[in-house]
Amino acid sequence: MEKITVKKLIEFRGKNDRTKITFFKNLNKEKVKSEDGSGGDYWISCLSAIRNTFKTDNPDLLEEKCDLLEDKIEIEEDKRNKDQFQRNLDIVSSFKDYDFKHLKPNIELKFLTQPKERSIINIKGFPIESKPCHIYTFSSNGSEEIAGIWFVAQIGGFKKSELGMFADMIYRYLDKHYSKDFYVNPDYCIAVDLFNGHEVNYSEIKNGKIPVLIDLTLDDLKEYDN
Repeated sequence: MEKITVKKLIEFRGKNDRTKITFFKNLNKEKVKSEDGSGGDYWISCLSAIRNTFKTDNPDLLEEKCDLLEDKIEIEEDKRNKDQFQRNLDIVSSFKDYDFKHLKPNIELKFLTQPKERSIINIKGFPIESKPCHIYTFSSNGSEEIAGIWFVAQIGGFKKSELGMFADMIYRYLDKHYSKDFYVNPDYCIAVDLFNGHEVNYSEIKNGKIPVLIDLTLDDLKEYDN
């Protein structure tokens, strides 16, 4: 297995004992396409617009994306594609009045690139993919800090405990690669569910409000690794 996405771990948690066996066997066989937290290309339109709006503080990007999607819906004949564009449009529209500012410090941020080879983190012998939408550094009261944001989507949304798995992986990614040079700020390691607007930060996991499910899930997954 090349890698396991957080979304795959969530899918595994939803299986019963019999279907978990099949799921694990398939997981070993398949080459997992990077989902970038978005469920693959299905959500790319809303994800790209919201990701860029977060980075630039330019809400006009959402309006532009809505216009583009409305044009696509109007000319698209295939119902499946039309539904996909409509779901993306619904999400982008719902974020037009969203307060992105509370998701990041109100100071100058430096956004960093994320080398592909760093995205896989070995946890309990499994290659888990962590690909936040953005990671960034900032200075606060003499402290050099780092944080990240991960926008995710799926039809029906995620439970907050599941959303916490994405926030957990942001923190682990930053702790592994950057903790020698930066303080990893848990308040701003945030996962946002685009479908329902819910959000979870790593501080909620540290203080016990959100359960730590990554390790529990991998312990369960290991039971089928024989």
